[in-house]
Amino acid sequence: MAYSYKNLFFDLDDTLWAFSENAHDTFEEMYFKYHYDRYFYSFEHYYKIYQDRNLELWAEYGDGRITKEDLNRQRFLYPLEAVGVADAALAKAFSDDFFSVIPTKSKLMPFAKEVLDYLSGKYRLYILSNGFQELQCHKMHSAGIAHYFKKVILSDDIGVLKPWPEIFHFALSATQSELKDSLMIGDSWDNDITGAKNVGMHQVFYNVNGKTDLPFRPTYHITNLKDLMQIL
Repeated sequence: MAYSYKNLFFDLDDTLWAFSENAHDTFEEMYFKYHYDRYFYSFEHYYKIYQDRNLELWAEYGDGRITKEDLNRQRFLYPLEAVGVADAALAKAFSDDFFSVIPTKSKLMPFAKEVLDYLSGKYRLYILSNGFQELQCHKMHSAGIAHYFKKVILSDDIGVLKPWPEIFHFALSATQSELKDSLMIGDSWDNDITGAKNVGMHQVFYNVNGKTDLPFRPTYHITNLKDLMQIL
């Protein structure tokens, strides 16, 4: 081990909790429950429209151009409007149901519990996530990983998202951690890796999507969470 770390800051979604799988499953359930097959050619047709607009809206939210309420209203309403269905009440019912179901999902990324078992006896573990307060802790409890973490730091806590420096400094302060012995672990190049690097924190890039065009070399680069057991 090249460095002596004490504090490990984990992203949650698609780093530990399998957000992409859990979200896909929940959206598919809601799609058929609310009979969206009346309006879309297939679930894949609906989900593609949703995902494309969702990415744009999250970028706007991250830049402070829209509120959390705007984000959640628009991303569920937009797919219906895109196919000529102006039904805000239907979108709201779908949204409310979605948010009640998704945090009950429990799929984790491969080897997540095994790795957390290994690390929890050696380091102080924290969550540093852009997710919403009403969802993240529920998701962790559903997946059986909440007990590994000493503190959960969320963008909701201060109204600032990764990769902005303020949330990293807030996380260090809230956990009484020092930059020199802290490590950020995440799957988002922009939010987790670039954000951490910009404040001088070492990083582990969990490259779940096979990203190849890396603008700089992260401190560590892994493709499997088990690789952390070799690094730390």
